[in-house]
Amino acid sequence: MKRRTLFLNMFSAMLDALGPSGWWPAASPFEMAVGAIVTQNTNWQGAARALANIRDAGKLDPFALHALPEPELAALLRPAGHFRVKTGRLKNLLALIVAELDGDITALAASGLDSARQRLLAVKGVGPETADSILLYGLGLPSFVVDAYTARICSRHGLAPEEAGYDELRDLFMDALPAEVGLYNEFHALLVRVGNAYCRPRTPKCEACPLERFLP
Repeated sequence: MKRRTLFLNMFSAMLDALGPSGWWPAASPFEMAVGAIVTQNTNWQGAARALANIRDAGKLDPFALHALPEPELAALLRPAGHFRVKTGRLKNLLALIVAELDGDITALAASGLDSARQRLLAVKGVGPETADSILLYGLGLPSFVVDAYTARICSRHGLAPEEAGYDELRDLFMDALPAEVGLYNEFHALLVRVGNAYCRPRTPKCEACPLERFLP
């Protein structure tokens, strides 16, 4: 109960200081899933340009994108960086969506959180952060998303050791918080915003951070 109270107080402090995040900026679950691949290891600006390329080409459809030759898809993804790697990863995800889900990624949700997560993790190139992002933001399932910002904030606040792995950090939040999609969504988004603006790797701005009073 103490951990839950602490986390909820941290959440309220961030929300009061920064306001709602409005994540994930996508028009459909499929667009969100594509975006989860495209945003890997890049900034949002580059990913947004790649998604705009797909949209402008009239290919933001699972069957059209799946049928697109890899060189053409790679050209659309170029602004996102690592575009050849992301082309292969996106093709793998598209194969699941088209061949097993008849083009409807939301059909994954019917099998429940654990099963849907395992099916996504079985796709080559879909790691835990990408899978949980799709589950939470795309499918509306309560799976907490962890990233480098989350790990850094948890370490500096004494919530987890610096070497804590992804699943350990995910369990930390999911064991403490009620399984509410809206809460998980906004909490992760706020941690990213705080990590990006204040909890920087080398020059943290603790004195201005909404979480300063929670430091040990």
